Amino acid sequence: MPSKPTLHPWLTVALLAAALLLTPLLAAAQASEPQRPANEQVIVPEVERREVRLPRIPSKDLIAGLFAGIYSTDSFGASPVVGLRLGYHLTEDFFFEAAYGRARVSDESFRQILPGGVFSSEKSTLSYYNVSLGYNLLPGEVFLGARRAKATVTYLIAGIGSTELDDQRNQTINIGLGTRFLLGQRSALQLDLRDHIFSFDLLGERRSTHNLELTLGLSLFF
Repeated sequence: MPSKPTLHPWLTVALLAAALLLTPLLAAAQASEPQRPANEQVIVPEVERREVRLPRIPSKDLIAGLFAGIYSTDSFGASPVVGLRLGYHLTEDFFFEAAYGRARVSDESFRQILPGGVFSSEKSTLSYYNVSLGYNLLPGEVFLGARRAKATVTYLIAGIGSTELDDQRNQTINIGLGTRFLLGQRSALQLDLRDHIFSFDLLGERRSTHNLELTLGLSLFF
């Protein structure tokens, strides 16, 4: 069988000696080279930085407005109602609202049956105030023609307050829903349907009443 080729002993010794001499030299060369950090930016952009002033955009969390509409008093029919509202947005979705309203209620239908009617006079003033919590449920848009659109939001609202009618002051719960049409950055139309629930003493019998209110108002943002 042919023998395997072998290196001359002196050649092997020479190669080992060369390796031992070159190893320290290579290590020293690597140590002398500057080490770059791993996250060093290779290309530095020469862009002149300019000072940016952030715009001061008003928060517009406060809402104040007037409203008018129809208040349907249980057993006494519908009457015009006017009032005012003041609101504050806690977040983009939740807001507080305080409201005050007045209407003139007539007992004419009772006077046709009962002498003297129910009220001390033919018409009595109904007034109410309440504090409510609202939740913006459905943001959207209303298109006015092909190229114009206005932002809208539909909300649910509920609260507690008091209603005074014919010298009777009654604790009142109100629940309802509404839609706000944004006219611009600081104004909106507000359409509301609410049910005012309170107990009323009618002819010696106290019973729970549901009093629907439909109003349209103009609100301003601050």
